[in-house]
Amino acid sequence: MKQSLFQIISNTALTDSVWKMVLKGDTSAITAPGQFVNIRLDGLYLRRPISVCDYDRQTLTIVYKVVGKGTEQLRAMPPGRELDLLTGLGNGYDLSPAGSRPVLIGGGVGVPPLYHLAKCLIAQGKAVQVVLGFNTASEIFYESEFRALGCQVTVTTVDGSYGGKGFVTQALPRDATYFYACGPEPMLKAVYRATAISGQMSFEERMGCGFGACMGCSCKTLTGYKRICKDGPVMRKEEILWQA
Repeated sequence: MKQSLFQIISNTALTDSVWKMVLKGDTSAITAPGQFVNIRLDGLYLRRPISVCDYDRQTLTIVYKVVGKGTEQLRAMPPGRELDLLTGLGNGYDLSPAGSRPVLIGGGVGVPPLYHLAKCLIAQGKAVQVVLGFNTASEIFYESEFRALGCQVTVTTVDGSYGGKGFVTQALPRDATYFYACGPEPMLKAVYRATAISGQMSFEERMGCGFGACMGCSCKTLTGYKRICKDGPVMRKEEILWQA
């Protein structure tokens, strides 16, 4: 974990409620796709955790949905503004078990952390398949970005206004060797039940400190209690215990 000041390069809308922010700063603490940052915002006691969409040595990209006071602040911030970030939080995805044809499954704002993961897997020579799920056509983002990487992309919408009608579980490829998923818990649970292959899931959870000190986001697994912010947010399929 590292605390640094980042400068906003751009802050642009992808949909009516989803925004993309590119920042410049020290990204050396980020070591794996699927990690997140914790952002300090004026007048708010708790930092706001946002997943890392993409990064290189000098820039960091986050994609966030405007849902409350913190993200409302982010949306209003202009280029040139500085933000206090904690970086390198969370465990991230493990690329080693991916096999030759991994599938990346994203729902809504669970899509962003899969982007850098796709870049890493493609760099290893994997044939990456991506399944993206949204409620309706107006909510879709990053489809073209994944296609530009060379991924095979399938999009589903609940109302059928774009792509396949239904949920991501109805579009899972049969030849996938491993899966990586990120999205709301109902989607993750459905993916868990629909897949025979192994995989990893990134969980969304309300956090206090964001780095394992407060135990506020702990959950029970087959290997004991784990903190979503520090031991997660990524967990292996085999260790997850679903609540009734």
